[in-house]
Amino acid sequence: MKYVLIILFVFLGMRAQAQEFQCAVQVVSSQIQSSNKKVFETLQTSIMEFMNNQKWTNDKFAPEERIDCNIMINISEMISIDEFRGTFQIQARRPVYNTNYYTVLFNHQDQDFHFKYVEFEPLIYNPNNFDSNLIAVLAYYANIVLGLDYDSFKNNGGTPYFQEAERIVNRAQSAREGGWKSFEGQRNRYWLVENILNEYHRPLRQCMYQYHRKGLDRMGDKVEEGRAEVVKALELTRKVHRQRPSSFFTQVFFTAKADELVKIFEESFSMEKGRVVEILLEVDPPNSKKYEKILSSK
Repeated sequence: MKYVLIILFVFLGMRAQAQEFQCAVQVVSSQIQSSNKKVFETLQTSIMEFMNNQKWTNDKFAPEERIDCNIMINISEMISIDEFRGTFQIQARRPVYNTNYYTVLFNHQDQDFHFKYVEFEPLIYNPNNFDSNLIAVLAYYANIVLGLDYDSFKNNGGTPYFQEAERIVNRAQSAREGGWKSFEGQRNRYWLVENILNEYHRPLRQCMYQYHRKGLDRMGDKVEEGRAEVVKALELTRKVHRQRPSSFFTQVFFTAKADELVKIFEESFSMEKGRVVEILLEVDPPNSKKYEKILSSK
């Protein structure tokens, strides 16, 4: 009996210590001619350990509750022995209640990724300082993903994490690397978190909750009821679109959801199909050809 209790306590301890992310990392360096390719393997391991071992919230996550996340860094330029430029792709998803299905929360490519990395130098996050662009970008997107995940379970539940992402942006204003400042473009880290926290985009954050918790999570048991809630969620995106038709946050939302929406509504009845396609063609014109498939499906 004593040994059973010891095993139980060890198991519970592992559950209590489980961090927020289950993150896979891939660093692609095929464009780089270098005698030391091992640095990219070390970088890949360092980022994976940083994302998975860092304690990002005050909540306890069971192993099965960890956020499924994939990061791909494509190195396009080796500026010096410890300085690199490339793209940063991140995708995060969460399980849908009572199903084996995972829904994508975030699927984004950051084109302005410039960083320094010294092989074997530990990546340590200090929330009060801007220590390196690599650490700042990782911490920024970790908090964006956490915010979206929490928003999907509770209305505006992700606010503390979006606010932390905003603080990272503020600390990065003196950084020489790009992507942090308002004047550098309309599709960067500054504008993403600005959009999310801007009052104009509150309906889109409400949509995150309605879409996932009231919609998808219900579809496992009651397909038609859940699908109707997804339609209501999409109505909320109209409010944002009519005030901010070129919203970056709206584009990010539909980049993650366009393919899923087609699958959800291909099985719907004709009146609901017509209603949802009308909304989608208005709020997300770039994916119009995808949405037209909903109407042609039987």
